Amino acid sequence: MLLGPQCCVSSSLLHKEHNVPKNCDAAVVSVCLRDADNIGALKELAAKFKGAKRKIFILDQKARLSAAQAYALGATHVLFNPVTARALLTALADPNAIEIADDTGKGARGAASAGAASLALMFGAVLHGQPIDIADAKSAACKISNCVAEEGLSEWLEVVRHHHEGTYQHCLLVTGTAVAFGLNLGLAEADIERLYSAAMFHDIGKAKIPLAVLDKPSRLEPGERALIETHPAAGHQILKGTRGISAEILHAVRHHHEYLDGSGYPDALCAESISDLVRILTIADIFAALIEFRQYRPAMPRAQAYEILGNMHGKLEAPLVKAFREVALNR
Repeated sequence: MLLGPQCCVSSSLLHKEHNVPKNCDAAVVSVCLRDADNIGALKELAAKFKGAKRKIFILDQKARLSAAQAYALGATHVLFNPVTARALLTALADPNAIEIADDTGKGARGAASAGAASLALMFGAVLHGQPIDIADAKSAACKISNCVAEEGLSEWLEVVRHHHEGTYQHCLLVTGTAVAFGLNLGLAEADIERLYSAAMFHDIGKAKIPLAVLDKPSRLEPGERALIETHPAAGHQILKGTRGISAEILHAVRHHHEYLDGSGYPDALCAESISDLVRILTIADIFAALIEFRQYRPAMPRAQAYEILGNMHGKLEAPLVKAFREVALNR
């Protein structure tokens, strides 16, 4: 009704049989992204809209998380109800959408979209008490690994910081950085797989943190910081007993904020209790947190972030920090 006679429209219900034309110019999706089943169905349906130059999501929830989930699922535009005919037609006519849609399936943009969509699916599943699709998350992390191996870390960091935000941005940055570090260390393929899987799952406990705290556009108060610090134990509890999650990955999820001198959390572990996988992941996690863009501060230059790592004497393994220099500054 909004589009009128200007367009030829075909419609389909999300969870029913899909009779989607192969050569449609645009896909308009009206959906509730608070439902993890909807996110999963949209991921399955995405291939049918691969050729559409515009993918317009219409959402009821005017929230940053919902918008981030829509963009992660390939949206070129996000509109919020109530939608006017003018807004919808403007999105359909936007020439910039062609450039956005042309590269969402390949390279760093494609890997980042797959990763963010998988994170959205994971967070949605946790919020609704549904099982996490472990295979999907590992597949998305593998795409990130291949992208970083082929295109380098700099390209990955640039794409993620420009097209993603908040927790998804951080998880994507950590995964790419961890892979680059693992490759630079010459780790075996199986160890790289464990590393990128741990990185992909490491902050899943943040799904239990209220969005008002998690996405706060300013520095956290002490009480809010204490709440954030519950996420490693929460993530461990969420994944404990899940098929496809090894003991090494569980250890990394729970202990990626531990320091060698025992000053970390949640268990104040000391050096002998912290695995090599965790030591590598922790360096990648800190570096990614420093260089990511946040609303209350710009992204820190990589050289400055590395300098901070170098000054964390006694907390991080010095030989690993030294080995990370090449990744941080040049890779």
